[in-house]
Amino acid sequence: QLQASGGGLVQPGESLRLSCAVSGRAASDLGIAWFRQAPGKEREFVAVVRGSGRGTSYDRSVRGRFTISRDNAKNTVALQMNSLNPEDTAVYFCAAAPGSFALSYYWSRENYEYWGQGTQVTVSS
Repeated sequence: QLQASGGGLVQPGESLRLSCAVSGRAASDLGIAWFRQAPGKEREFVAVVRGSGRGTSYDRSVRGRFTISRDNAKNTVALQMNSLNPEDTAVYFCAAAPGSFALSYYWSRENYEYWGQGTQVTVSS
């Protein structure tokens, strides 16, 4: 089970930190990603950290601004989001895929077995 939290309303240029809490199994065994879905748009890949923390991947729209990290002791994965802009406004979902695959495997939402409930991020002045 996945529980996403940390969303909110911020102004352009500000930061937010999302957290995905994993229960029922070790987060270190899972590739865990963040996806987002804006109104009227498809759910899109944002970032992923592979199982055992070996390797990360980011969509080009967030590369250099967002950082995904894993805390195995707390069984959580965080998404630090800096320099937010209105285009980042969306519901953010965390997702998990058992096993360890090439990073490109994790770009497709069809490859995820578990999904959290989503947390709203709104960037507006």
